[in-house]
Amino acid sequence: MSHWFQSLLSRRDLLRVGAGSAAALVGAQALGQAPQPAGMDHSQMGVTPAAPPKGHGGHGGNLMVGTVDHARNGFDPMQLLTDWDTGKVSQLPDGQTLREYTITAQEKDIEIAPGVFFPAWTYNGRVPGPTLRCTEGDRLRIRFFNHTSHPHTIHFHGVHPAEMDGVPGAGPGEILPGGSFLYEFDAEPFGCHLYHCHATSLKRHIHKGMYGAFIVDPKEGRPPAREFMMLQNAFDTNFDGANEIYAVNTVGFEFARRPIPVKKGELIRIYLINIIEFDLINGFHLHANFFNYYDTGTTLDPTSRIVDTVTQGQGQRGILEFRYKFTGQFMFHPHISEFTELGWMGVFNVVEGADYAAALQEVGLDAAWDRRATQGSTIKGQGA
Repeated sequence: MSHWFQSLLSRRDLLRVGAGSAAALVGAQALGQAPQPAGMDHSQMGVTPAAPPKGHGGHGGNLMVGTVDHARNGFDPMQLLTDWDTGKVSQLPDGQTLREYTITAQEKDIEIAPGVFFPAWTYNGRVPGPTLRCTEGDRLRIRFFNHTSHPHTIHFHGVHPAEMDGVPGAGPGEILPGGSFLYEFDAEPFGCHLYHCHATSLKRHIHKGMYGAFIVDPKEGRPPAREFMMLQNAFDTNFDGANEIYAVNTVGFEFARRPIPVKKGELIRIYLINIIEFDLINGFHLHANFFNYYDTGTTLDPTSRIVDTVTQGQGQRGILEFRYKFTGQFMFHPHISEFTELGWMGVFNVVEGADYAAALQEVGLDAAWDRRATQGSTIKGQGA
């Protein structure tokens, strides 16, 4: 890649050229086409600007040109909202619930914006890795296999013995290429947690994609709701220590192109996690609405009530709960303009119940996705 093109991919130039034009340039380079100089408009470049999402006018002008091939990626950000992995479930002799999972470290190129490929390090071939879900007090066994060319670990946020902490110098330390290890501990405390690689250099292993959500349901459960997992991440495409693409669940602007269907008046619960590297903070702002916030999700009482914006540092997470009073398309994004313009922006499509099946079909979803969103809790009877 030429020095000129590397400089084009810097964060400042992405903002100057505009996310759509810059993404088209990146896509051209990825396809072996000659990039055009910065400053040319869409008509000069021979590309058609993406249509804005309905109801948001000029905001859609930031959308990147083209679409991402989710089948080739092996994961779909819309499916990641609800694909809880509850493991293989059985009972131990003392009656304790046992949940068994398998996680494999793999190296894989993933498409993070139309035509923009990133050399990721992954858990189970996806970024983020599987969303592990369990109940407080369950015994967890996670079989980890390292099928990459670098040492890796899994560090879980939670309470566990030192040898299960997944850090260098504790227990097995870093798991070498070709190696494996069985992490085993009880799930505590309940809340919205995460896991990630803790091998050195830590910032590179996290940034390259080795992270995922770890949801522990309280024994008494939570009120029925439509639930989504949103993991805020970002990508340094030219490895200069600054991110060029920002997203929720990896693909920039995915939820602007495909608004998330919800029903008017229903309780919505978001498990929100921030894992961006190279930026000090991230956040979430809900348009035309307010939410209750449960910091880290370790309490059943809100830690902040009736707010519309929350700020998170890396590794921070929490649970948002809210309802929509009106139908329509409502934006959500961080209240950090740069992140919004570079991919971290989405839309909720709020509809009446009678219109919900059509809203699902419009963005390629089905009844199975709907069931996972409303029946994902590991507590029997807690589904909506």
